[in-house]
Amino acid sequence: MKEFHILLVEDNEGDILMTSESIQEYDPDCHIEVARNGQEAIEKLQSFKEDPLLKKPDLILLDINLPRKNGHEVVAFIKNQLYLSSIPVVILTTSSAPLDIQKAYEAHANSYLTKPTEAEEFSKMVAALIEFWKRNVHL
Repeated sequence: MKEFHILLVEDNEGDILMTSESIQEYDPDCHIEVARNGQEAIEKLQSFKEDPLLKKPDLILLDINLPRKNGHEVVAFIKNQLYLSSIPVVILTTSSAPLDIQKAYEAHANSYLTKPTEAEEFSKMVAALIEFWKRNVHL
Protein backbone atom coordinates (compact mmCIF):
# COMPACT_ATOMS: atom_id res chain seq x y z
CA MET A 1 0.00 0.00 0.00
CA LYS A 2 1.30 3.48 -0.81
CA GLU A 3 2.52 5.83 1.89
CA PHE A 4 -0.32 7.83 3.42
CA HIS A 5 0.40 11.56 3.91
CA ILE A 6 -1.33 13.56 6.63
CA LEU A 7 -1.15 17.29 7.23
CA LEU A 8 -1.87 17.95 10.90
CA VAL A 9 -2.80 21.58 11.55
CA GLU A 10 -2.56 22.06 15.30
CA ASP A 11 -1.02 24.69 17.57
CA ASN A 12 -1.04 22.79 20.89
CA GLU A 13 2.23 20.88 21.32
CA GLY A 14 0.58 18.30 23.60
CA ASP A 15 -2.12 17.61 21.01
CA ILE A 16 0.49 17.42 18.23
CA LEU A 17 2.42 14.81 20.22
CA MET A 18 -0.67 12.81 21.20
CA THR A 19 -2.11 12.83 17.67
CA SER A 20 1.21 11.96 16.03
CA GLU A 21 1.88 9.14 18.49
CA SER A 22 -1.64 7.74 18.02
CA ILE A 23 -1.24 7.77 14.24
CA GLN A 24 2.23 6.21 14.33
CA GLU A 25 1.11 3.58 16.84
CA TYR A 26 -1.75 2.57 14.56
CA ASP A 27 0.19 2.85 11.29
CA PRO A 28 3.95 3.53 11.42
CA ASP A 29 4.01 4.04 7.63
CA CYS A 30 1.95 7.24 7.79
CA HIS A 31 3.89 10.38 6.95
CA ILE A 32 2.83 13.30 9.16
CA GLU A 33 3.60 16.93 8.43
CA VAL A 34 2.65 19.58 10.99
CA ALA A 35 1.55 23.18 10.54
CA ARG A 36 1.31 25.07 13.84
CA ASN A 37 -1.04 27.84 12.73
CA GLY A 38 -3.55 28.53 9.98
CA GLN A 39 -1.29 30.80 7.96
CA GLU A 40 1.49 28.18 7.95
CA ALA A 41 -1.01 25.56 6.75
CA ILE A 42 -2.12 27.78 3.87
CA GLU A 43 1.49 28.47 2.89
CA LYS A 44 2.33 24.75 2.90
CA LEU A 45 -0.74 24.02 0.79
CA GLN A 46 0.06 26.79 -1.69
CA SER A 47 3.41 25.12 -2.36
CA PHE A 48 1.54 22.29 -4.12
CA LYS A 49 0.33 24.72 -6.76
CA GLU A 50 3.85 26.06 -7.25
CA ASP A 51 5.40 22.58 -7.49
CA PRO A 52 2.92 19.98 -8.83
CA LEU A 53 5.49 17.20 -8.27
CA LEU A 54 5.19 17.57 -4.50
CA LYS A 55 3.05 14.91 -2.81
CA LYS A 56 -0.19 16.47 -1.57
CA PRO A 57 -1.63 15.25 1.72
CA ASP A 58 -4.11 12.40 1.48
CA LEU A 59 -5.87 13.80 4.56
CA ILE A 60 -5.85 17.05 6.51
CA LEU A 61 -6.56 17.01 10.25
CA LEU A 62 -7.49 20.56 11.19
CA ASP A 63 -8.05 22.24 14.53
CA ILE A 64 -10.52 25.15 14.66
CA ASN A 65 -8.86 27.31 17.31
CA LEU A 66 -5.62 28.34 15.62
CA PRO A 67 -3.51 31.50 15.64
CA ARG A 68 -3.00 33.71 12.57
CA LYS A 69 -5.86 32.10 10.60
CA ASN A 70 -8.47 29.93 12.29
CA GLY A 71 -9.61 26.53 11.09
CA HIS A 72 -12.72 27.96 9.44
CA GLU A 73 -10.56 30.21 7.28
CA VAL A 74 -8.23 27.33 6.42
CA VAL A 75 -10.97 24.90 5.37
CA ALA A 76 -12.64 27.63 3.30
CA PHE A 77 -9.30 28.31 1.57
CA ILE A 78 -8.75 24.60 0.85
CA LYS A 79 -12.22 23.96 -0.53
CA ASN A 80 -12.07 27.06 -2.75
CA GLN A 81 -8.85 26.00 -4.50
CA LEU A 82 -9.37 23.59 -7.40
CA TYR A 83 -5.97 21.95 -6.86
CA LEU A 84 -6.76 21.28 -3.16
CA SER A 85 -10.53 20.89 -2.95
CA SER A 86 -10.55 17.10 -3.29
CA ILE A 87 -8.32 16.59 -0.22
CA PRO A 88 -10.49 15.40 2.69
CA VAL A 89 -10.48 17.80 5.64
CA VAL A 90 -11.39 16.42 9.04
CA ILE A 91 -11.97 18.97 11.77
CA LEU A 92 -10.38 17.63 14.97
CA THR A 93 -11.00 20.07 17.79
CA THR A 94 -12.07 20.52 21.40
CA SER A 95 -14.99 22.71 20.37
CA SER A 96 -18.43 21.17 20.30
CA ALA A 97 -20.11 24.54 19.75
CA PRO A 98 -23.01 24.20 17.28
CA LEU A 99 -21.88 27.34 15.44
CA ASP A 100 -18.37 25.90 14.89
CA ILE A 101 -19.87 22.66 13.57
CA GLN A 102 -22.26 24.50 11.25
CA LYS A 103 -19.53 26.81 9.91
CA ALA A 104 -17.19 23.86 9.29
CA TYR A 105 -19.76 21.98 7.23
CA GLU A 106 -20.83 25.13 5.39
CA ALA A 107 -17.16 25.48 4.34
CA HIS A 108 -17.33 21.85 3.11
CA ALA A 109 -15.29 20.09 5.79
CA ASN A 110 -15.61 16.34 5.28
CA SER A 111 -16.23 15.57 8.94
CA TYR A 112 -16.16 17.18 12.36
CA LEU A 113 -14.82 15.35 15.40
CA THR A 114 -14.58 16.59 18.97
CA LYS A 115 -11.43 15.43 20.74
CA PRO A 116 -12.16 13.10 23.66
CA THR A 117 -10.60 14.22 26.94
CA GLU A 118 -9.32 10.74 27.84
CA ALA A 119 -6.03 9.78 26.14
CA GLU A 120 -7.11 6.19 25.46
CA GLU A 121 -10.38 7.30 23.85
CA PHE A 122 -8.51 9.87 21.80
CA SER A 123 -6.08 7.22 20.57
CA LYS A 124 -8.95 4.89 19.62
CA MET A 125 -10.68 7.68 17.72
CA VAL A 126 -7.51 8.56 15.79
CA ALA A 127 -6.97 4.88 14.91
CA ALA A 128 -10.56 4.60 13.65
CA LEU A 129 -10.11 7.82 11.68
CA ILE A 130 -6.96 6.56 9.96
CA GLU A 131 -8.57 3.16 9.34
CA PHE A 132 -11.52 4.84 7.66
CA TRP A 133 -9.60 7.31 5.47
CA LYS A 134 -6.59 5.15 4.62
CA ARG A 135 -8.06 1.70 4.26
CA ASN A 136 -11.74 2.15 3.39
CA VAL A 137 -12.10 5.34 1.35
CA HIS A 138 -10.97 5.63 -2.26
CA LEU A 139 -8.98 8.83 -2.46
